[in-house]
Amino acid sequence: MPEPTTSRAAERLLLRLEWRVLRRLEGQLQGGYRTALRGSGFDFAGLRAYVAGDDARRMDWNVTARLGEPHVRVFTEDRELTVWLVLDRSASLGAGHRTEAGRGKDDVLAELALALARLFGRGGNRVGALFYDEGATRVVPPGTGRRHALRIGHELSREASAPRPKTRATTDLAAMLDRIAGLARRRSLIIVVSDFIGTGDWPAALLRLTQRHEVVALRVTDAAEGELPEAGLIIVEDAETGEQLVVDTSDPVFRAGYRRGVDRLEGELDAGMRRAGVPVHRVDTERELDRALVDIVAATQRPRAERRP
Repeated sequence: MPEPTTSRAAERLLLRLEWRVLRRLEGQLQGGYRTALRGSGFDFAGLRAYVAGDDARRMDWNVTARLGEPHVRVFTEDRELTVWLVLDRSASLGAGHRTEAGRGKDDVLAELALALARLFGRGGNRVGALFYDEGATRVVPPGTGRRHALRIGHELSREASAPRPKTRATTDLAAMLDRIAGLARRRSLIIVVSDFIGTGDWPAALLRLTQRHEVVALRVTDAAEGELPEAGLIIVEDAETGEQLVVDTSDPVFRAGYRRGVDRLEGELDAGMRRAGVPVHRVDTERELDRALVDIVAATQRPRAERRP
């Protein structure tokens, strides 16, 4: 039976992350689950006079008219947060080269997912996960604690060990985002972990998602993917579909076209994220995970207004 093996793999990974990563983050992520979410999980606490910088949506116009001085409503925020991890399990995450330590994009995604589930879940917050692969989805409902983080890790191990078909379709990123929009019933912090290689009108889907939720994008990258070695005739393979093609990497025209294509895709990704007001963080296969997590959580703590262009 594969389950004991995958369970042990998840346990070993979590133990390694707890020892090498999570312990280093102690004290640096205090309050790290706090986000700019407004309008969910808040209890009315009273009124106070308006001061410059207050959100105009909090104005109490009846009291303002009665007293002749602007007043805003004050709320006490519920400490509990619902976090959804959207995990792209498409073929491109398993493609690319691996570091000297044998670490690839799929390994980075697994480490991020397990570490984030443990970090957020140990504070009493509820963490759920959506695994998305070529239209097929698997869902772990929100839960809390170490045992729940291990459940997410167990599902990651099962996904990684499952055989993949030779011919595949390109990932529809828009469908992935629409799927989590249907799952997240209450306002949540949604963390999308993907390399964002795919199709679909994902900028529009992302914009719709941000109307209700706080969204952070973690882009798992491999520096070698944007570089083309000058090695003459080689066979290249589409990371998503598996389609193969012979190309001449020594041809300057081909190299220039390849560079333009990479730059165009990078520009489209950045533009789509900016339009939706979503912070995107690159997590490279060679980057230390503890430093990446500190930077990510620090950015989520900044008010939304500071992050929008």
